[in-house]
Amino acid sequence: MTKRKGLTFSHMGFYVHDLERMAGFYADVLDFTVTDRGHLPTPQGRVELVFLSRDPEHHHQIVLASGRPETLAFNVINQISLMADSLQTLQEFHTRLQQAPVSDIQPVTHGNAVSIYFRDPELNRIELYVDLPWYVSQPARVPLPIELPHDELMAWAEQHARTLPGFRPREDWQADMARRMGIGA
Repeated sequence: MTKRKGLTFSHMGFYVHDLERMAGFYADVLDFTVTDRGHLPTPQGRVELVFLSRDPEHHHQIVLASGRPETLAFNVINQISLMADSLQTLQEFHTRLQQAPVSDIQPVTHGNAVSIYFRDPELNRIELYVDLPWYVSQPARVPLPIELPHDELMAWAEQHARTLPGFRPREDWQADMARRMGIGA
């Protein structure tokens, strides 16, 4: 499918309290590699930076920056989402997260994807997910029995999705979106 011209999302950066702890978390638990690190002078003072990536074609996908204020009335990061390459990978990460310094682990389905939400060591919400081969109208969110064997979990997810409004093949939804975005399929 043709993609919209002009921009492609590349990476994100966010401020952290404990740069070393957070770099270790993203490297050890989520398998990112530290690609570079250093500091920059800014109008607010010196900022330490750690660049991380899971893809050798991208110097960084996440940048961690020192200097997150100790007290914030509200965490403006709604979620940081990472796509898994398979349902099995998602299930493997669910097992790994049970032993990681995370909190609030919630496996869910959105009907068109299955996800694991959790909080990293500084309470930023992370989503690991896999798209499913169908679409349903959003928003949708129900608990997911992620401990089921892969085939049973897929059957459960499809059976549930078929009960939701807008159920249809993902390709049909993608073709509609391409038309709405003014690009060819």
